[in-house]
Parts: sequence; C-alpha cells; structure tokens
Amino acid sequence: MIRGKTLPPFSPRAEAVTPFLAMEVLERAKELEAAGRDIVYLCVGEPDFPTPAVACEAAVRAIREGDTKYTHSLGLPELREAIAKHYLRRYGVPVDPGRIIVSSGTSPLLLLLFSALLTEGDEIVLPDPCYACYPNFIRFPGGVPRFLRTREEDGFQPRPEDVRRMITPRTRGIFVNSPSNPAGSVLPPDWFEELASLPVPLISDEVYHGLTYEGEERCALEFDPDAFVVGGFSKTFAMTGWRLGYLIVPASRMRVLQSMHQNFLISAAHFVQRAGIAVLEGGWRDVENMRASYDARRRHLVGRLRRLGLGVRRMPQGAFYVLADARHVNPDSLALAMEILEATGVALTPGIDFGEGAEGYLRFSYANSIGNIDKALDRLEEYFAAAK
Repeated sequence: MIRGKTLPPFSPRAEAVTPFLAMEVLERAKELEAAGRDIVYLCVGEPDFPTPAVACEAAVRAIREGDTKYTHSLGLPELREAIAKHYLRRYGVPVDPGRIIVSSGTSPLLLLLFSALLTEGDEIVLPDPCYACYPNFIRFPGGVPRFLRTREEDGFQPRPEDVRRMITPRTRGIFVNSPSNPAGSVLPPDWFEELASLPVPLISDEVYHGLTYEGEERCALEFDPDAFVVGGFSKTFAMTGWRLGYLIVPASRMRVLQSMHQNFLISAAHFVQRAGIAVLEGGWRDVENMRASYDARRRHLVGRLRRLGLGVRRMPQGAFYVLADARHVNPDSLALAMEILEATGVALTPGIDFGEGAEGYLRFSYANSIGNIDKALDRLEEYFAAAK
C-alpha cells in the first residue's frame, strides 16, 4: 500500500464553483426527513406530475426493441425533425433540423455553449436575479458574468436600454430567460425585439415554454434567426429525470459545437429520445392539464403569501415560482430559509441563490399540490406569529 501520497489541489476554476443553494436546502431537508420529520418541499423546480404516459410507453417499447445504442451525435433525426415541426407550428419559425443539438439535458449544453463562446475575460450580460447555475456556466470556461440589476416592477426582466449600456468590446452575448426562474415573469415582446437588435448574440433559455398563464411567451428566433435557443422536456413535460434537452444554433456555428458534443457528451440516451418524439407528438393534452393546475396553484399561493405579509408585488406569469419579499423578516435569506426548514419542516430556496438582487427574498415553488402548499403556509403562519 502506498502511504503518504499527497493529492494535488483542484484547479482554481473548479474551486470557484459555488454551491447550488436550492440543492443544499433539499439535501438538508432529506436528512431531516430520514430522521422522521415531515417535510413540505417548495424548494425545487420539479413537477409533481407523472411523465405523460405516451413518453413512458415509447421508452419501454424502445428498450424492448433494442434502442439502447449510441445515436447520431446531434440526436435522432426524427427527434430533431419533431422539434423543428413544433417551432414552425407554435411560433411560425422555420428551423432546419440540422441546427439542433439534442443532449442529456440543457445544463451540459449551456456549459458546452459558453465553453465555445468565451475566452478568458469575455463577458456575458445577464439579469440579477437569475437562475443560480448561470454564473457558474459562464465562469467555468473563463468568462465573466456581467450582472444587470433588474427591477421588481419589471418582473426582474432586463430593460433593453440598460442592457445596451452594459455592452463592451468583450461582450459575447446577452442571456435572457422567459418565463423566468426565479420570478416567473415573461419578457415583453417589444423588449425581446429590441434586445435581439443589439450587436451581440442573443442567448435565450426557454425551458419553461408551455407553462405561461398571463401574457404571451415568445421565442427569440421570432426576432433573431441567429439566436441561440435552449429548450427542453424537463419542466414542460414533467421529465426532469429523463435528462433531455436541446440547443438551436446558427448554422455557421454548428460544426464546432457538434465536435465538442461528440467528444464530451457523445449522445443522449437512445430510448429517451424516442420518448421525446412521442411526447412532442402526443403529450400536449397532458401539458395543458398540468398548466391549468399550476395556474390554480399560482393564484392560491400568491393570495396566501400576501395575507401572510410577504411581498409579492407582481403576479408571476409563467414557470412555477413565486419570488416573495421577506426582507422585513430577515434580510439574510439563507439564514431565514434554513431557520424555517429546521423550525417548521418547510423547504424554501433563499433568494441569494439567484444573486444579490434577490437577497432577502424567498422563492416558493408551486410544483406541489394545493394541499401541501396549504400545509406549508399554515406552518409559516404559526412560525411568523411566534416570531413577533
């Protein structure tokens, strides 16, 4: 046995990756649950609905038929064609299937994209607050996230005139998310159009499309045919564990990204891609049923939060999140979220996970039943009453 071996340190780049606080809360909640506590999970954005039956049946059939091998590195041609048909039908946008990369979720595709776009010191403009993992996707390949502090009255979406002032010679992209995480807001079409006209690439995360309740969700490709568009199956079709997403890329940038995908990710699971085809062709009724349930939960949760004294100044329009102002309770959102978890068994995500612009806020996910939402809010009502 070799003794006394000294392991080399990890790279500064790896050491700089910050914890994902939503998962930190979830993991502590699981520890409490294993110890016998009753936990209500309102911390993660995971649908509580089952995956549509058509997807499950297609995957089982595919496995039985031997669809367990590698596929084309860009994804099954039939799946890419189904995605292209969806964009033409839903947004009136023609998309060449050859511009679509299918992969094991959207997260590896974002890391792939930013690794291709950025050299050391290059910048991406993105709103603050934003999805917690975005900055790490940008920093890991050496990029610099340029945070634009947004306004609650705008749903924390970036105003084009503010974005324009952020652009420098090192700017390599503008990153938007609509419907958004954590605020559930939708980017106004005229803002989208103006952002698309700016002289840098537009990168649009559209994973919550199909889950909009007010306003109109628009695709970046309607305004800029050369936008980079991220889409997926996890949220809309309740397929988080299936790990299936895609990236639509300008034709001139496909070869480099395909080579990177071949090397680093190879291909998404064959039978999972078969499920993707099935759900695009036959799963939209399930989506509509889920969307209607989310809408009812949204209205119910916001009403209860406001009666509880938490600030929700603008109704979320999409996704399944409410970002509620709790600064009057405790401006340290991580300390507050952990205290609430330990005291009440309610798991919430601290606003600081999404940036300084959301510090003092708590994010509530309504990807849970109204019964569980009421159980959580009843506990919070008692907690806040006792804290006075």
